[in-house]
Amino acid sequence: MELVGEYVGPDGQPQRLRAPCELPGDADPLEGLLAGAAQMRELVSELLGPLVQRETRDRVAAAGDEASDGGDEDDAEDDSDIDNRTSSGGPSAKRPKPSSS
Repeated sequence: MELVGEYVGPDGQPQRLRAPCELPGDADPLEGLLAGAAQMRELVSELLGPLVQRETRDRVAAAGDEASDGGDEDDAEDDSDIDNRTSSGGPSAKRPKPSSS
């Protein structure tokens, strides 16, 4: 018995991963399956590791670019507008009560 996985890369070419699930001797078949799954996990990590690292670098770079572009300026302006409305020192916006004379 073996585990087989297929990965289609960015170039469109499929790659096959194979992990045998048989242990020598009279070992339990489930133990063999566990060993095969562990080996398949290692193969997938080796295959996808560089892609994950590149994506992580790209995200960090994009976050740095956004911060240097002043992406938070709008938030700061919105906060100051809210502060000005809630703590204005001017007259109240309520209408005066009509005098009853």
